[in-house]
Amino acid sequence: MSAECSSYLNADKVLVSGFSCPRTGGDARAVYCCGFQDVKYCCDDPHSFFPYEHSYMWWLSVGALVGLSIAAVVLFAFIITVCVLCYLFISTKPRSKLDTGLSLQM
Repeated sequence: MSAECSSYLNADKVLVSGFSCPRTGGDARAVYCCGFQDVKYCCDDPHSFFPYEHSYMWWLSVGALVGLSIAAVVLFAFIITVCVLCYLFISTKPRSKLDTGLSLQM
C-alpha cells in the first residue's frame, strides 16, 4: 500500500515537489500522506494531524488540573469563610427588641 503526496507551497512559499509514501529510507509503516496544505509528510495513522508527539499536551492537562484544583480549594475556603462570618453575625445579634423611645399607647 502506498499514497501520493502532491506538490505544495510551504510556509516560506517554496514549492515542494510531490512524493510517494513510504519514502525511501523512511519508516516502512508510514504509508499515508498526512499534513496540511503547507506541510505534508508520510505517517502511519491516516487521522494524524501533526508530525510530532503530543506528550506536551499531557503536561498542559496536568497543569490545568492543578490550577483548577487550587482555584476550587480557594473558592471552597471563601464560601466557608462567608458562611462562618454570616453565622457569627446572626448569632451575636441582641435577641431583645431595642427601645425606640416612642410609645404607641394613648
